[in-house]
Amino acid sequence: MSEEKAATVVEAVTMTDGRVVNFAGKKNMVKSSEISGDAIAVTLDFRNGETRTFLVPEALLGKFAAHGAEQKLGDVIAGVVEVEDCVLAVDELTAQLNAGNWGAVREKGGMSGTSVLIRALVEFTGKTVEAIKEYLAGKTQAEKLALRNNPKVKPIVERIEAEKAANKKTGTVVDTDSMLDELAA
Repeated sequence: MSEEKAATVVEAVTMTDGRVVNFAGKKNMVKSSEISGDAIAVTLDFRNGETRTFLVPEALLGKFAAHGAEQKLGDVIAGVVEVEDCVLAVDELTAQLNAGNWGAVREKGGMSGTSVLIRALVEFTGKTVEAIKEYLAGKTQAEKLALRNNPKVKPIVERIEAEKAANKKTGTVVDTDSMLDELAA
């Protein structure tokens, strides 16, 4: 039997400047920012009604921008295990950011296993990595999982994953095809 998650309690707090700010759950601070021309102000509202506004010094704009970019690009790989999937997640985010799309939401686990799927589809279709990446870019995690489990692709996926597991154990890349050729000779 599944227990339903309790609804998050939201407390409306009247700030010292008269605004009402909602604090969800145990959150003690709500952050917001405003950009007006070259001026950037960050407002920090606290559950006790206090408010602080920080005006970003013009001389530090580059450092703040760099910090934010590092954070945004680092956040996209949270929970991603395979380094190849990390690279794909960062590539996807940078493409979205370069297109001017800041708020694209990544599906939970959206890149998990994608690098293996890309390798399998490259092998299956003979197409380039770039062509497969472009094809998969618009697919949901459910669609990618279905492709991985397709009877034509699944054996390739399983072989690639087995090779990756063997390589992790030995710490080196093992050319099993050469080993089989050697055995057959």
